[in-house]
This record gives sequence, C-alpha cells and structure tokens, in this order.
Amino acid sequence: MPQATHQVPPQTGRAAGPDGILRRQAQRESAARTYARSLPIVPVRARGLTIEGADGRRYLDCLSGAGTLALGHNHPVVLEAVRGVLDSGAPLHVLDLATPVKDAFTTELFANLPPALAADARIQFCGPAGTDAVEAALKLVRTATGRSGLLAFTGAYHGMTSGALEASGGAAEGRVTRLPYPQDFRCPFGVGGPEGAELAARWTENLLDDPKGGVSLPAGLIVEPVQGEGGVNPAPDAWLRRIRDITASRGIPLIADEVQTGVGRTGAFWGVDHAGVVPDVMVLSKAIGGSLPLAVIVYRSGLDVWAPGAHAGTFRGNQLAMAAGTATLAFVRENRLAERAAVLGDRMTAALRGLAASHPCIGDVRGRGLMIGLELVDPDTGAAAPALAAAVRQECLERGLIVELGGRHSAVVRLLPPLTLTDEQAAAVLDRLADAIPAAARRPR
Repeated sequence: MPQATHQVPPQTGRAAGPDGILRRQAQRESAARTYARSLPIVPVRARGLTIEGADGRRYLDCLSGAGTLALGHNHPVVLEAVRGVLDSGAPLHVLDLATPVKDAFTTELFANLPPALAADARIQFCGPAGTDAVEAALKLVRTATGRSGLLAFTGAYHGMTSGALEASGGAAEGRVTRLPYPQDFRCPFGVGGPEGAELAARWTENLLDDPKGGVSLPAGLIVEPVQGEGGVNPAPDAWLRRIRDITASRGIPLIADEVQTGVGRTGAFWGVDHAGVVPDVMVLSKAIGGSLPLAVIVYRSGLDVWAPGAHAGTFRGNQLAMAAGTATLAFVRENRLAERAAVLGDRMTAALRGLAASHPCIGDVRGRGLMIGLELVDPDTGAAAPALAAAVRQECLERGLIVELGGRHSAVVRLLPPLTLTDEQAAAVLDRLADAIPAAARRPR
C-alpha cells in the first residue's frame, strides 16, 4: 500500500510574502507572544549584528536574542562547531551520558569560572532554558539546607516557570522575602549612590537578625549582578560584597543569576567578577549555548546532596549547543571580548550621556559593558514615560535598528549588541538611536 504523503499547497501572491507570514502567525500563535508584536519582521538571513528581513530590509540587531548571541548571528566559529558534530556522526540526543562534546564544554566552562568556585565545583545540566536552571538552583539550596524560604530583590527577573516567577519582582505571592535592590536613579531610600547601597545592605542584615522581623533563615538568596528586565540596574560592587559577607556569615547559599550577564556581557567574564564575589551557585544559560538552548547550574560540591534522579530532564544533553557553547566560550576568552565590551560599553554610555544632556526626556543612562539602558521620562515630572519609550523603539525599527524595552514601567530602552560589535557599527547604532529619540518626542500622544 503506498504511503500517504502530506503536501503543502503552493502559496502565491502576498500570502507567500512577509505580510502573509505575519498574518498567519497572528492567527495561529498564542496571545502570549511578545517580541513579534513590537518587531513585525520576518528574518530570513543573519550575520553578526545584521538581520535581513523577507522584505529585503536590513536591521542592526541590538537585542541579540535577549542577550543570547554573544558573537552575533551565525558566527563562523559557531557554525564550524555545529557542522563538526553533524558531520562526525555523533549522537545528537544522549540524556546525561558522557560524551567527548560534553567533556570539552565542561572543561572550557570550568576554565572560565571564578577560580575559587572552579576548584570545588559540580555542574548540573538542566532543561534547555534559563528558567529551568533557576528552578534547579532553588531546588538545590532547599534540598541542601532543609529550609524553604528564599530571599530575592525588587525588580528581579529570573524566568517564567512557577518557581522562577515566584522569585521575580512581579510575583503576587509566594515563599519569597523581597529585599531592596540599590539603584541611583530611583533609589528606594531616596538618596542613591554609596549611601543608598549601604542602606539596602543594612536593611537586609537587620531583617535577617531581627527576631521579630518575621523572616526565618532562608534556603538561599538569589541576585542578578545587573538587573536586565528590571531596567539595566548594575549592582554596586561594595554592596554585592556586603551581600556575600551577610550570606556567608549566616550560612545562606548565595545564588548568582548570570543568565544574561555571563560570558563577557558586562565587561568581565561574569557579572560577579567586578566585585570579586564568588557565589555558592551560578545559574548559566543564554550565551553559554552559542545561540542554541543550553542551561546549567554550577555550585560548590558541599551542596551536592541530591540523590540520583532527584533532578533530571530529557533535553539536558544538547550536543549541538554544547559544541556551539564551547566555541563561543573559547572565542570570548581568546579574543578578550569581555575587555572589549568594557571599553566599547564605556564609550557608548558616554556618548549617550552626552545625548541626554540635550534631550531632557532621557532621565538616565546606565549599564555595564554592552548591557546598556536609557530610561525615558516625562521632562516636566520625571515620571517614567512608557509610551515615549515604545515610540523610540518604533522609530528605531523604522531606521533599521532593533532595540527592546525593560524596567518597571517598560520605559527603559535596552541595548544588548553582540560582543563582536565594531567601532563603526557602534557609531551606526548611536546615530540611529540619536535620530529616533527626537522623532519619537515629536509624535503626538
């Protein structure tokens, strides 16, 4: 009996072009889709910073897969690594079995970890997304300590699964105690600077030591070295060191969420490196997979109390992602791209602060390395201006520049360009953004 075949009917006219693809996406995909709403493009080719749409337009991509693409799109070393696995005949799915590809990835990753952690570390391969690694980290410290509570920070974002959301700033309820995250522009204590950071540390210390504070000793404390979705807020180095001291002296495991800040993004290989802090657990994803799905936690061996099978996942052995990740980690290390991100990030931030001087709608420019944010405000009141930020994003897109928004009110325009950004490309990004801001301010609202 001949086998039935499924034939896709040919599509002609506008329905086969980008408009038809976008229309079908809107009809078929979940209402939960996000980036597709504000970026109605159909990418068909990409290389480095540049994306080409199905309509032939080219865009400078400063979203980089929400920080995933450390080397930009389709970097040659990544493509070579992936082709090498495909051409070798190696299995693509291996659960958690040992393979040469995994061994090479783990070796390269450990070579780039903070040395004090690498010397006594264990690694857990998780499900493919950063939120899966956050879930694993929370489960790990709760298992190891026998405690259930968690400390997290206002403005945090740790993922979309239930435990990760519970620890994020937008959670409505849960077993999580919120702590103030220091920031200068909208300091929760109204003072900013070192004084604001000191007050935030004191608040944490006092809450833990107050017998009537209502907070029992927690299983762990989770922190982002730079809050990304929270509005590109870098943790002050002195404050992060205080948090490390506070947690260490009380036997509280410190979890560093490096999903977005890792692999050179902030101008150091890891966000915690700026402060010289060594956490007990590091949550890693995004760039470590070289553009493919991969997530791990790395933690001190003393926390490794899981029984076999206590945490597992079908897709924790992504061989292509490990190969791409090894190539990415090595390229960032060998070419000192973290240092490059620090220099170029400082230059771009300085240029944007100069732009802010002549545009009062730019309330603040902040960030670290190539993780940069501009908070848009009402010039008369200083209040966050989400409509203006959305207009800037649209004006950028019309000029061939892809950016996204973040912050408490989605009023922060975020730049996450690849670490391979050239001086000329940086200038082009700044020029397009400088044109987009006054154009957005002139829009009727």
